[in-house]
Amino acid sequence: MNLALQCPKCAAPLPDAVLNRSDLTPCPKCDAPLQVEVFPAFFRRIAPGRDGEIVMVEGESTCFYHPQKKAIVPCEGCGRFLCALCDCELHGEHFCPACLETGRKKGKIKRLENERVVYDDVALALAILPLLIPYFTLLTAPVALYLALRYWNTPRSILHRTKWRFVCAIIFATLELIGWGLVFYFLFSRSHK
Repeated sequence: MNLALQCPKCAAPLPDAVLNRSDLTPCPKCDAPLQVEVFPAFFRRIAPGRDGEIVMVEGESTCFYHPQKKAIVPCEGCGRFLCALCDCELHGEHFCPACLETGRKKGKIKRLENERVVYDDVALALAILPLLIPYFTLLTAPVALYLALRYWNTPRSILHRTKWRFVCAIIFATLELIGWGLVFYFLFSRSHK
């Protein structure tokens, strides 16, 4: 994990020589005066073990939610320091539980999947339900066939499901299209006699 602190004025990455100094230091790029203090946990790599550690060294940062635990990583949403127990890793990014829940509710975390379109159900419904009014199958059968073939290999649900809905949708949609093909064939063959 490579975390780079940036200058608030020009957004240039700050070298380690600028950090944790008692005096104002100019930004290497824009010369803006800076005083940046960083806890050591900001640069620490996450250990493979996920247990919270007890703070033992004076000056170490602690977890925002568990003051008795050593912080291992900052939250990428709010910047709070988190212990291994509070760290919620999502695609290489680290969030606190509050930011993860806020991101889920407001849709701010784009890669957080909290719902999924179940295309096998949609394809099967498009193949079967229009049979009540057969004229609709002229439109819904190609759409059902397209959905079944297009989304055959995509994840179907968060829960494990088989592909039998796709297979049924393909069979019904194909039969409906064959039926419409026969209807049009007989209509055109009668009109040419």
